[in-house]
Amino acid sequence: MEQRQVGRSGLWVSRTALGTMTWGKDTGEEDAGHQLTAFVDAGGTFVDTADIYTGGQSERILGRLLGAAVRREDVVVATKTGHTPEGYRAVDTSRRHLLASLEASLRRLQTDYVDLWQLHVFDAATPPEESLSAMEEAVAAGKARYVGTGDLTAWQFATLATWQRALPGRVPLVSAGAEYSLLNRGADHALRPAAAAAGAHLIAWSPLGRGVLSGQYRDGVPPQSRASLAHMAPYVEPYLDGRSRRVVESVCTAAEGLGVPPLAVALSWAREQRGVAAAVVGPRTPEQLEQILRVERVELPPEIRSALDDATDDGP
Repeated sequence: MEQRQVGRSGLWVSRTALGTMTWGKDTGEEDAGHQLTAFVDAGGTFVDTADIYTGGQSERILGRLLGAAVRREDVVVATKTGHTPEGYRAVDTSRRHLLASLEASLRRLQTDYVDLWQLHVFDAATPPEESLSAMEEAVAAGKARYVGTGDLTAWQFATLATWQRALPGRVPLVSAGAEYSLLNRGADHALRPAAAAAGAHLIAWSPLGRGVLSGQYRDGVPPQSRASLAHMAPYVEPYLDGRSRRVVESVCTAAEGLGVPPLAVALSWAREQRGVAAAVVGPRTPEQLEQILRVERVELPPEIRSALDDATDDGP
């Protein structure tokens, strides 16, 4: 699997990342272990989690698998911080919370450091320089190797990047996470250029449009799909509208012409966009991951990429 540099840093990751948001709920620990070993065996290195995924269970499962199923040094572990679902406010990127949450993540992950530590959210009540100085402290202590952001708007990312350049330590933000797919190209209009200006790369999550770009919903909602699950249906339903159906048909037409599954077209498109370091996939089962790994080498011809760009660009 191709390895890519993240921003202007020394961090390199596999261009496809294994997302673990479902680990501990829709994906049990045994299946998670099968996913992780298959991913690493295929050359994958980048594994993405967060402190809030399934109430911390995602990090706990990954921590138990590191060293048992795969070698810690073979995996680039990324986690996120900032949400406080049990707290008195929804988000908190204060020094107090950030450093405490990192220690908690390290305990759950059973590791001394994370490779990429990301601000999951923007906290308007905390000065940006306070959040950034806490992240610099974590890097200086060797508990985080690199830092980035998880799900910020362009102006929020630019605010942090501007403050970061003004701080003495200057630990750079190397990445900006964003939902990014043929069904959601919002990052094209502001965040991707803002990240590029700061020397950072995009980490694209949900490149398969929450599973819709696989084509599985063309004839309705299949049993056992995400949209069939009560807790996941609201997540998928926004992409089951008329515009999304037209995009899916374009993807399926391209896939038929190339003789590959629709998910290969959607994943390749997102992964090969300028400024994207990696695309994070979130398979719930080992079988779904196997489908993704089988099409890892698919590259879109320029004319198909251009046609998909034209069919999905909604303008600024």
